[in-house]
Amino acid sequence: MNKKMDWNPEKYLKFENERNLPSIDLVKRIRSEHDPENILDIGCGPGNSSMVLLQRWPSSRLTGLDNSQSMIDKALRDYPEHEWILADAHDYKTDKKFDLAFSNAAFQWIPGHAALIKKFSSLLNEDGILAVQLPQFYNMPAGRSLERLSLSGKWKALAGGCSGLFTMHDPGFYYDILSGYFRSIDMWKTDYIHIFDSHMSVFEMIQSTGMRPYLEKLGSDSERKSFEDSVIKELKKDYPMRKDGRVLFPFKRLFFIGYK
Repeated sequence: MNKKMDWNPEKYLKFENERNLPSIDLVKRIRSEHDPENILDIGCGPGNSSMVLLQRWPSSRLTGLDNSQSMIDKALRDYPEHEWILADAHDYKTDKKFDLAFSNAAFQWIPGHAALIKKFSSLLNEDGILAVQLPQFYNMPAGRSLERLSLSGKWKALAGGCSGLFTMHDPGFYYDILSGYFRSIDMWKTDYIHIFDSHMSVFEMIQSTGMRPYLEKLGSDSERKSFEDSVIKELKKDYPMRKDGRVLFPFKRLFFIGYK
């Protein structure tokens, strides 16, 4: 029987600096004439992106939303003074209105982005802001190799088709949706070039996120170990070691901000 794998906050936070960079950049780009009183962090994880928000607006009331019990538990332990809600983004209901709805690297795990944007725009005040960052994982060598490997040989029957579990669209798709709800829109892309000491660091960074659906489909620890070994071999091809022994790992990300 396949094991349902909840998120591992410790493994996720091992790369906290790399994961926080997009949050920091997204928060910096938000144009707000006044400090938001109520902020919703969609897919808040263990609260690392939430703390980036509060560094800029420390007096704001923060609500963190995530469907992972382990992530919410970690946020509750580390930041008990804030509100943390265990719920699916599409199912979340509240009478509260927010000045800012924020999401860093979470939308790709949630299907139905047109409905999702409509939902969270409706939870905003009349001058509210929606700010989102999406990894472009399958536009990167690591994502393409992971999917290609899962569709080859014995892995096709065991772990194939996981890319369909992610939802990622091009900028034009998001612009057409956002323009129906927001008067002003900012969009941009960034490649973050992470410098790692080894290919193992590249592997560990994607193991705790993009690889999770593939590993969930594998029925035994030995299958997972074999698949992981194959992924590491592909990463060594995709990301050559530099002269000093380090590895460059460019990571593509799409950002958009909508202003009501």
